[in-house]
Amino acid sequence: MDYTEKTLRPVNRYHGVIVDVRVDMVQVPNGNTVLREVVEHPGGVCVVALDKDDCVYMVRQYRFPFGEHLLELPAGKLEKDEEPLSAAQRELSEETGLTAENWESLGVLYTSPGFSTERLFLYLARELKQGRPHPDLNEFLDVERIPLSRLTEMALRDELRDAKTVSGVLKTVGRLNSVDNFSAP
Repeated sequence: MDYTEKTLRPVNRYHGVIVDVRVDMVQVPNGNTVLREVVEHPGGVCVVALDKDDCVYMVRQYRFPFGEHLLELPAGKLEKDEEPLSAAQRELSEETGLTAENWESLGVLYTSPGFSTERLFLYLARELKQGRPHPDLNEFLDVERIPLSRLTEMALRDELRDAKTVSGVLKTVGRLNSVDNFSAP
């Protein structure tokens, strides 16, 4: 059965610094009309930077919406017309000072498909070289190097709350454990 919803008309729109929000009147398959709120996001990238000792470079930063300091993989939003791999390379360098010789896609995530257009491109970066971090002007974070095995335990024990980080860690473990059977889109 086709459950496609038909947009009837826009109702409201908000233009923000990072996201735009729109409210549309739509017709659902049973003929009823409902409002749908959509957060329009430019998309983002997330990087699992894995060194030769199977340690991952993480960032710890304060996240205002939750009022907490979170441990996360390096990540950031796409700039206008920026290719995801270029954005991943830029974000890794900005946040950790690292560059990588080897880049592999770990796939794409829809972060909250019920209300957001954000697509998050995940990458595994290896053969790392250390440089100096150069975060954005109002970005404050600490870099931590943690064994992948410890991060996996933390993800499974609910000690990592950031969804992109949990996904990136577990996809990396899956990738390393099934090299012959893996193919990312």
